[in-house]
Amino acid sequence: MFELNQKTLFVLDHTRYFSISSEQYISMDYLKGKPVMEVQACSGVSVGGTQLSKSLWTSAVESSIEYCRIVWDLFPGKKHVRFIVSDTAAHIVNTWSSSTQNMSHVLNAMMMVSVPTRSIPQSSDYSVIHGLRAAIEALAEPTDDQLQAAKLGCQKIPNEGRVICITSARDNTSMKSLEDIFNTVLLQQNALSAAPSNKGLIIDHCHLVILNIVPLGVESLVSNRTLIGVSPLLDVEIHTVSAPDIPDKLLHLIMGHYDLASTTVTNIPMKEEQNANSSANYDVEILHERCAHTMVCGPDFTLPTSIKPGTAYETVTLKWCTPRGCSSADLQPCIGQYNVTPVDVTSRPSSCLINFLLNGRSVLLEVPRKAGVRTTSHMLSARGGEIFVHSLCIARSAVDEAPAISDGPGGRISDYRIPEMAQLLKISRMVPQKVKPKGRTSSGEHLWRRLPRYFPRTSNVTVLFNLQRQLSWLPHFLHLLVKEDMDKQDEVRCQQQIHELYKSASRGDMLLFGNTSSNRSKAGKSKEQYRLFYRELEQLMLLNAHTQHHKNLLESLLSLRSAYGDAGSKIETGAVNMRSFAESPLSPERLEPSSSSSLLRGSKRRMSTSGQRNCQLRGSAIV
Repeated sequence: MFELNQKTLFVLDHTRYFSISSEQYISMDYLKGKPVMEVQACSGVSVGGTQLSKSLWTSAVESSIEYCRIVWDLFPGKKHVRFIVSDTAAHIVNTWSSSTQNMSHVLNAMMMVSVPTRSIPQSSDYSVIHGLRAAIEALAEPTDDQLQAAKLGCQKIPNEGRVICITSARDNTSMKSLEDIFNTVLLQQNALSAAPSNKGLIIDHCHLVILNIVPLGVESLVSNRTLIGVSPLLDVEIHTVSAPDIPDKLLHLIMGHYDLASTTVTNIPMKEEQNANSSANYDVEILHERCAHTMVCGPDFTLPTSIKPGTAYETVTLKWCTPRGCSSADLQPCIGQYNVTPVDVTSRPSSCLINFLLNGRSVLLEVPRKAGVRTTSHMLSARGGEIFVHSLCIARSAVDEAPAISDGPGGRISDYRIPEMAQLLKISRMVPQKVKPKGRTSSGEHLWRRLPRYFPRTSNVTVLFNLQRQLSWLPHFLHLLVKEDMDKQDEVRCQQQIHELYKSASRGDMLLFGNTSSNRSKAGKSKEQYRLFYRELEQLMLLNAHTQHHKNLLESLLSLRSAYGDAGSKIETGAVNMRSFAESPLSPERLEPSSSSSLLRGSKRRMSTSGQRNCQLRGSAIV
């Protein structure tokens, strides 16, 4: 809630230097057929007529007020901007109170300040340092939101802010001195705020942006500098800007300060002011939060961007669609709503678009395409006197038919083991117990031990579970394998089934599948079928080796496979979670840790005994 852009203070230098001309001259049209004043844009010298130029002070005030207009349009009541004028003292223009956070109050106050006169004597009493000191004190003052958080009992209220100082320095040395003074005053203010009797907040972090202003065509000895950390509490960046470029510089900065994005609405049909019977297409640039673009974009969709001429930031170009009434059907796929404001609020196209939307109309914006289906990505509409951009859902929306389970990221899949998953969920249900169990752990804590640790998601990656309908004994056999409390009798039954399978393999009997898929077509040979079957069986045994009986079954399987040339995967029985929950023998193989020597010795002992009892299997060819 209390981010760095929660508080922004403008410190405007009101010294004698800002009374000089910006050297940007404006041409004027004279009435009654008088000639138009021609001005050379490069030199600023007029050919004839009276010259008209703004002062540095006027350029700075207009640009900073435009900055706060954008902030208050996009974040009404959420972000705060204050102004401080500095000459012989700091003059507070407005406070953090919501009653002074508006354009009318700031404009009326600036009219009373007026442009500094050139008759001001050159004195050290006139300095921007007075305003910087007052800005640090203002950062320590709590806003209404921070006061509300304190009333709710918040122990540590975050307090960060940004100071934008519009001044003019002689060289880099003077600028460095300004930074050092600001950092010193910041530390002193935090020391005062830490006192129990002081009601001010400690400043956690401050971002100082210094705009060094010079007239057009004048070179400055102050170098530009990117953001650097002067101290743990202070970051500073410096920009040297000519007076006519202040609006563009502040527009570029505000997009980074508040994470904004630019959208240019193209092909807006408007009637000509001179000729109402004809119309022309215009473009209007608007600003809004960047989320309005990022929520629409995805891995398969990007919005077209371009660099706006004369600026250093990108703008997204969207095409005007046929306007319509703001119906609920258009808003159903909306995934985000954000305030918008025009970049040039005084231009005729911007004014026409704003009035059009405030009259209750809505406009759909589409991505320009040379050919193909149109893609509508945003919609402009007005609510309660505010204009919003709605980010529309380009992909499948919540009002569409629910996606089928076969529409997975890997394509259309039609063999999910849905009934088996439903059965697994049914037996895994947990209910709260009214009485705490006497033992150390409850039955719920052993739930994941009882659950099958190997569950292929689709039928085409498993051989073992596809044979349950063809082999009547296999479901009971698999149930015994996953039992946590297997006894000796269960072990004997499983041993018998394992030996019966090897007898079938020695005879060359084929394993019959109910629905053979293309992934199992290579399992047509009996030895390949049994190889895949026993690889999967070994993995299932390994992941459910709870007791010594489970380990005996695993060792028996490994010994039989190695006795007849079908080498096991030699994995330690303790490494229960080495494989994935949904991994199967049909998945790509990977290297596994070698087994312990005790497991190998046990396999050899069981191999010799099993070979005597099942000598007829010695000629089997399972590989």
